[in-house]
Amino acid sequence: MSSGANAVSVDNKTTIRRFTVPDFRARKRREPIVMLTAYTARMAELLDAHCDALLVGDSLAQAIYGLPSTVPVTLDMMIAHGQAVVRGSKKTMVIIDMPFGSYEASQEQAFFSASRVLKETGADAVKLEGGVAMAPTVAFLTSRGIPVMGHIGLTPQAVNVLGGYSARGKDDAERARIMTDAKAIDQAGAFSIVIEGVVESLAIDITQKINCPTIGIGGSNQCDGQVLVVDDMLGMFERTAKFVRKFDQLSARIDSAVSSYAAAVRSREFPGAENTYRT
Repeated sequence: MSSGANAVSVDNKTTIRRFTVPDFRARKRREPIVMLTAYTARMAELLDAHCDALLVGDSLAQAIYGLPSTVPVTLDMMIAHGQAVVRGSKKTMVIIDMPFGSYEASQEQAFFSASRVLKETGADAVKLEGGVAMAPTVAFLTSRGIPVMGHIGLTPQAVNVLGGYSARGKDDAERARIMTDAKAIDQAGAFSIVIEGVVESLAIDITQKINCPTIGIGGSNQCDGQVLVVDDMLGMFERTAKFVRKFDQLSARIDSAVSSYAAAVRSREFPGAENTYRT
């Protein structure tokens, strides 16, 4: 993304504005949208210069809390981490996942939860999982001023129904269902849709047939943008999904640094003279 995309000039002074929903929509079939997850203020600061959007994902369940799935995540957890990411970023659009159980019961429940998220965090949009069944809720929220990002294909909150995290859309029937889900969420007014863990040909087909931008995670490089869990991308975990590329091996580097620290403490080499206060 060009460095000036989020800068505006007012009285010859450059001010930074956040990436917006119209910016997102304008990138359809143009320059790819760069998105990563973030859960803390410091990580948001580091990612802000390079990303168009930051997703405060319910993947914090595994990345931060060591939970087995995203199902136990609460609205309060999402709000707390959303506040941190908004504070740590300046130009990126901040999108916050609606956790399981916070929006499915009714459109009114979804509005209450989503409005609370936006009011208490200052974030720009929410994301929710589901296809045809959630389309009326997406329309309800967007018509009331709440931007919604959809999420179809492999939907982690539905892991108990799906029976695991395997790729979706391998047979014709499931492929048709996912395409129908995508079209329903698009027509309901979502400004973007995450396509997770589907066969590549289906991700490409969806991207070509819907109006809003698609964000791939285990989809295709032909989606309108990409997202990864930042901890996976940085190599913080040994085991990751097939669709993850590790752009670093931070777990190994952290292990090395901590080993050096421990050795320095045990040998009394740390703290040294330069690390202590002398009268």
